[in-house]
Amino acid sequence: MAGETAHHPGWPIEAGPLRVRGGVVTLRPVRRRDAREWSALRLGERAYLEPWEPTVEGPWSQNNTPRAWPGIHSQLRRYARAGATIPAAIELNGTFCGQLTVGGIVRGALHSGWIGYWVGRPYVGAGVATAALALGLDHALGPGALHRVDATVRPENAASRVVLERCGLRQEGVLRRYLHVDGAWRDHLLVARTREEHGRGAVAALVDAGFAQRV
Repeated sequence: MAGETAHHPGWPIEAGPLRVRGGVVTLRPVRRRDAREWSALRLGERAYLEPWEPTVEGPWSQNNTPRAWPGIHSQLRRYARAGATIPAAIELNGTFCGQLTVGGIVRGALHSGWIGYWVGRPYVGAGVATAALALGLDHALGPGALHRVDATVRPENAASRVVLERCGLRQEGVLRRYLHVDGAWRDHLLVARTREEHGRGAVAALVDAGFAQRV
């Protein structure tokens, strides 16, 4: 399969729409003008998001202001242009509600990347994260794209584990003290999906199971 190593998933990303219990979910490129919506959601949902996110330098209140977003956005675009990252905004009924990123993209013999996402607490339990992840996986594992995508999740994060399992990522092992999160080095489960396993895709599987509808 040497020929496929010359390709990589495209950016910017446009995926969906996909209807779930919470409404219509789409993925689109992150925009510089997302600053206010991004900041309002991050600051408002700090208590929900911070316990699950890797430790970064500086206080949450400073790292998630509208002024912080242009630098983050510029970095994401720079990595995207280099082919190392696919950053996307998650929208529900046209409203910014989270982010999805395919990152760490490596070509050649490995030809893989990781996928990560977050949504605000008001959107949890309505199928939004599941739909976004399915759309992201179909983009990343589509024809001419990556061969493998993996993700990590803390064992205690039951909601995220359900999302990952519903989208077909299988557990491969435990990464001991893998990331510094919420004040300590935390174990994470490693889950993954390959193109051979992907079949007709994650979105098709959700539709077949009655969890989503194509719009």
